[in-house]
Amino acid sequence: MPCQTFHNVINNQLTSTVTTRHGINPANSQPNPDVPVSTPEDVNQAVQAARDAFGKWSKTSFTERRACLTAYADAIEANAEAFKQTLTVEQGKPLSQAATEVAMASQWIRGLSTIEIPQNVIAETEDRKVIQRYMPLGVVAAIVPWNFPVLLAIGKIAQAVYTGNAVIVKPSPFTPYCGLKLAELATPFFPPGLVQCLSGDDSLGPMLTEHPGIDKISFTGSTPTGKRVMASCSKTLKRVTLELGGNDPAIICDDVDIDAIGILSYLCSSQVCMMIKRLYVHESIYNTFLDRLVAFVKTLKVGDGTEADIFIGPVQNAMQFEKAKELLSTISSQKLKPALGGSVADSTAGGYFIHPTIIDNPPEDSTVVQEEPFAPILPVMKWSEEADVIQRANALQTGLGSSVWSKDFERATRIADQMQSGSVWVNSHFDVAPDVPFGGHKQSGMGVEWGLAGLLGYCNSQTQWLKKCL
Repeated sequence: MPCQTFHNVINNQLTSTVTTRHGINPANSQPNPDVPVSTPEDVNQAVQAARDAFGKWSKTSFTERRACLTAYADAIEANAEAFKQTLTVEQGKPLSQAATEVAMASQWIRGLSTIEIPQNVIAETEDRKVIQRYMPLGVVAAIVPWNFPVLLAIGKIAQAVYTGNAVIVKPSPFTPYCGLKLAELATPFFPPGLVQCLSGDDSLGPMLTEHPGIDKISFTGSTPTGKRVMASCSKTLKRVTLELGGNDPAIICDDVDIDAIGILSYLCSSQVCMMIKRLYVHESIYNTFLDRLVAFVKTLKVGDGTEADIFIGPVQNAMQFEKAKELLSTISSQKLKPALGGSVADSTAGGYFIHPTIIDNPPEDSTVVQEEPFAPILPVMKWSEEADVIQRANALQTGLGSSVWSKDFERATRIADQMQSGSVWVNSHFDVAPDVPFGGHKQSGMGVEWGLAGLLGYCNSQTQWLKKCL
């Protein structure tokens, strides 16, 4: 798969636009290749092609769809090296983490397309049957963020296609490259118009959310943007799935002795909606735990993701870099105590690098606790009473994920049962699987992706009353 030129994919054709733009390599601020800036005409063409494709694809069997998706997964695996290299250059994550994301993409395709979608028999007598079945919606627009542009695009593509829909992918303007190549790679395996991709600027999202020919928006991104997406979709009563921001707490009990917290707080430069972002450590082990955490995080190498042994790459874009710098400025303005880092490191390469920062026991009302950083900045707080730490962990308006860590499994599950989040982990964090639904509570989203529940979000429920002739 050549990765030097990038095009929109409309009706299985590679197309260009008069106006182009380009992303930035966040490790060195150098421009990546040009990509199209889609127009309303491009959107209309893609929607019409998708509607035409849907008419036939919706009548295929799950077996036929599964076979096409499996062949597509094989092609992604065959091109894994190209996707890995492209992902690191456009997103900034180290090659090892990029390889993991690409490998998960084919795993998600296979996992999602083996889930059986039921037809429920609600009642049955000699002369009547009542059933509930699930029918595809039509055309889905998949709006993909810049932190996991391969996995999150594939999750939406696989769910839409497997349930009988056509899909138009809109990658983030910051990371359009892998998304365009995923759609290009799909062309031999799916009918024209079934899997398409449009690159664009900030005007493209509203074109999709307001288009009357699109039946569902699957959006992953920030909570403020998700609210705008929902308002736009309301104009045509589109179905909508929103996977939004989080500020995940992890509660560490007094019997825990583990280094995994450092990995689970700084993976992908902490640019993961469900990374550990607030760490509550029991006061009896706080000092020892903090010292060990600092020592471990110091071993995590920061730099260009194409270099060997890098764990923390740059934050992805200038906007996020400025937000991270603003958050770091509150350390001094709010008189907080950094246990590690606390300032923006000089970078001769011109990249968006933030060295890992740990804040020692900041107050709950500090900005670093209240706001999701989406950068490698971690507040660590003390706790003593179980009821108090549960209240503090649940206090925010986000509720994406949370975790509890203890050797006492009964204690850990008792606390976990009281967490207000879409996912709760005991003695782990950020475990995901294609057959397990994922979504948020409160302002972290609506609906779920993945698993049976996620697939049903791409369907309409239909009840049939089937009565024999008298």
